[in-house]
Amino acid sequence: MSDELVVVRCQLGEREAFAELVTAWHGRVERYVGRMLGRADDDVVQEVWLAVVRGLPRLRQPDRFAPWLFAIARRAVMNRLRDAYAAPEPAAPDDQPDEASAVVDRELIAGALAALPAREREVLLLFHLEDLPLDACAQICAVPVGTVKSRLNRGRRLLREELLRKGYEA
Repeated sequence: MSDELVVVRCQLGEREAFAELVTAWHGRVERYVGRMLGRADDDVVQEVWLAVVRGLPRLRQPDRFAPWLFAIARRAVMNRLRDAYAAPEPAAPDDQPDEASAVVDRELIAGALAALPAREREVLLLFHLEDLPLDACAQICAVPVGTVKSRLNRGRRLLREELLRKGYEA
């Protein structure tokens, strides 16, 4: 069933439809939030879903649900980052156990992503990991498509440099 139909059913008050929506999108929202913040944060994910519940009746274009959802997630992440920058916490020690090389590679890449500026990290996550088109990324970030393209280019370059700096070899 298409997201558009599920959204319309939600707007009509069907609780089962909202459960379907959450089931279909929760993992992607959780992954986006976790990657943008550099760690999982259930509170931010819950804030996103609360905002979706409140705003869903006013969504005028059900076919644009994905960009609308990620715009909400972006606002929640930016609010959390703003709070974190206002009151910095001491860094936790890096105690990484010996794991399989694939897991280590994923952690290294996640760490390199976390080291990128938020704007570049955001477009990389939306475009490459969430498979959103450029226009949807532009709508979510509230910038022109050309800006998304330049941030993607810069983000890829910075990610490559960060991975090389950390000694990653593909």
